[in-house]
Amino acid sequence: MTQDQIPAADARDEDDDARSLSEQQLVRREKLAKLQAQGRDPFAMLTWNQSHHSVEIKQNFEQLENKDVSVAGRIMSFRDIGKAAFIDLQDRDGRIQLYLNAEQLGPEQYAEIKTWDVGDIVGAEGYVFRTKRGEISVHAKRLVLLTKALEPLPEKFHGLKDPEIRYRRRYLDLIMSPEVMETFKKRTLIIRAIREFLDNRGYIEVETPILSTIASGAAARPFVTKSNALNLQLYLRIATELYLKRCIVGGMERVYDMGKNFRNEGIDIRHNPEFTMIELYEAYTDYKGMMELCENLVAYAAQKVCGATKLSYQGTEIDFTPPWRRLTMSDAVKEYGGIDFSSVRTNEEAQALAKEKGFEHELKKKLKDCTKGDILNAAFEFYAEEHLIQPTFIMDYPTEISPLTKQKPGDPTMTERFEAFVYGREIGNAYSELNDPIVQLDRFTQQSKERELGDDEAYQLDEDFVASLEVGMPPTGGLGIGIDRIIMFLTDAYSIRDVILFPTMKPNS
Repeated sequence: MTQDQIPAADARDEDDDARSLSEQQLVRREKLAKLQAQGRDPFAMLTWNQSHHSVEIKQNFEQLENKDVSVAGRIMSFRDIGKAAFIDLQDRDGRIQLYLNAEQLGPEQYAEIKTWDVGDIVGAEGYVFRTKRGEISVHAKRLVLLTKALEPLPEKFHGLKDPEIRYRRRYLDLIMSPEVMETFKKRTLIIRAIREFLDNRGYIEVETPILSTIASGAAARPFVTKSNALNLQLYLRIATELYLKRCIVGGMERVYDMGKNFRNEGIDIRHNPEFTMIELYEAYTDYKGMMELCENLVAYAAQKVCGATKLSYQGTEIDFTPPWRRLTMSDAVKEYGGIDFSSVRTNEEAQALAKEKGFEHELKKKLKDCTKGDILNAAFEFYAEEHLIQPTFIMDYPTEISPLTKQKPGDPTMTERFEAFVYGREIGNAYSELNDPIVQLDRFTQQSKERELGDDEAYQLDEDFVASLEVGMPPTGGLGIGIDRIIMFLTDAYSIRDVILFPTMKPNS
């Protein structure tokens, strides 16, 4: 048996380190070739009856003591003490110790086992017992090499620290870091809890197209592809909104789609070009109904998976307990920036204010083309966003930046829209959905003009969607939530890449 892990190579230069790794790989291949020559190819193994996992054995020791079990997993260490040995076996749930007795296994099998390497995958049959030191273990009566690991695992004392390697070779990250495995188990449970919450409220889960001839439903730059069969340019979806609203028109009343969206934009700790989103729509409610649903959905997932609605995120306690704070965008700018937009009357006054206060860089287009609403939104992002640590709903967004949203009664400059913020980051976006086809067509037309001015994130006109509204869509509330960002908060993950198994990476040159 080789050493527990590769020894640290701090004192060697890079060439020596590379040669050492090649030597170890060569030794492992020689062992494999010998086994294959003897007709005992470990890669020819087809199945193994895995009756129990490590945690299951430990949690049910009283019922399993002295009972036979069959386990399987990866060798993480081997300790030879003469006529006996201990193996740490790692499976999906954790580790269990195997006890090996040379006399019981026989000298031939015991000698063979000692040639196995850390990282090899094995199956073991034996009975459950507790060692003199009190560790629950499996007394192995039979061991089988199921897969030969041809590459050594990373050195155990330093682990896998380089994030580039962790993200590119996630399989090593999962093997070497139990907390990473735990994060992705929690991810599954969080997604399951969200579905459970909505299913219990009578929502229907549907699937909408990933490929579309129109990129709309969000202000984002799409990925472009082509159908050879149709000789047609297509877009990977940036949102599911317009298809889900068609389902509402069709009478489904409560629908959601949870799946991948694709946006051809920047990559940072909060953004990945491919991400998981849920959008949901409910007939006969509005954005206030969506606030109640949003805060209760997140709280439900937190309680279900983490056992509490108060959680620590990056050293700060976040309280997801409903109700969350509600604050209009104008009031947020007034509170955190000291600017009262109710006194700003014209676009020109707003433009002068942006220039005076120095937040022109937040604007998404040229200052002269910006409206008061554009500048209010930029002021919010500049002054207020970073201060929204506890869960907060920012309500009432300018009409110019909310083309799919109903206007507030009595105030045509504002819409019934909110975004949910936690730790200074947006996690959700919701509307009282615009269902007037005439106004919707006018909004799309205005967006088309924005695209002509160079805004490639402006909405594209979807004539069929407008036609669906002409059939009649009931009053509807809609909500979109970034699933990856919710998972970040519920698993205390610093970067979105820590909660996506295989994040988008630039290939190694």
